[in-house]
Amino acid sequence: MLCLSGLSVALALSLVPGPADALKDGECEVCISFLGKFYQSLKDNNVKFNAADIENAIIKSCKEAKGKDNRFCYYIGATSDAATKIINEVSKPLSYHAPVEKICEKLKKKDSQICELKYDKQLDLTTVDLKKLKVKDLKKILEEWGESCKGCAEKSDFIRKITELMPKFAPAAASARTDL
Repeated sequence: MLCLSGLSVALALSLVPGPADALKDGECEVCISFLGKFYQSLKDNNVKFNAADIENAIIKSCKEAKGKDNRFCYYIGATSDAATKIINEVSKPLSYHAPVEKICEKLKKKDSQICELKYDKQLDLTTVDLKKLKVKDLKKILEEWGESCKGCAEKSDFIRKITELMPKFAPAAASARTDL
C-alpha cells in the first residue's frame, strides 16, 4: 500500500490543470482575437509552421498593429521597445497548431496584464449624437481612422472634421445619417 503525505498530494494536485486555469468568458479578449486573426493569416499565406518563421511573422504583424493589439505585442515582446521577450511562448505553440485559447491561458500565467487587455467599445456612428460625445471620444474616432485635427480648438471643430471624413472611413454611417 502506497502512503502519501498531505504535502505531496497537494503538490500533485497543483500540477494537474483544473477548471481554475481555464479562461472565463470575455477574458483575454485581445489575446484571443489577435492570435486568432494571426493564425488564420498564417494559414492563408501558407507560412511554414516552424517557430522561427512564426516569430518573424508576429514581429512583422506587430509593426502594423495599433491600439490594444499593439499593447498585446508589447507585452509579448514583439515590438522594438518591449522590455520583456516571451514571443517564443506564442510562436512555439502555434508551430504545432495549439489552440489560441490555450496559448493565452499560458501567457496569462506568465503575465496577467495580457489578459486584462480589452478592446474599447465601438461607437455606432449611424445613431450616435456627436454633439453629446466628449472631445476625448471625438479625438479617439479620428485616431482610429488614422487622422488628426490640426488647429481644432473647439468641440465643433472636431465634429466638423469627423462629419467631413465620415464618407471616407464610415460610408454606411455617413449615408444613414440625416443630420449631416
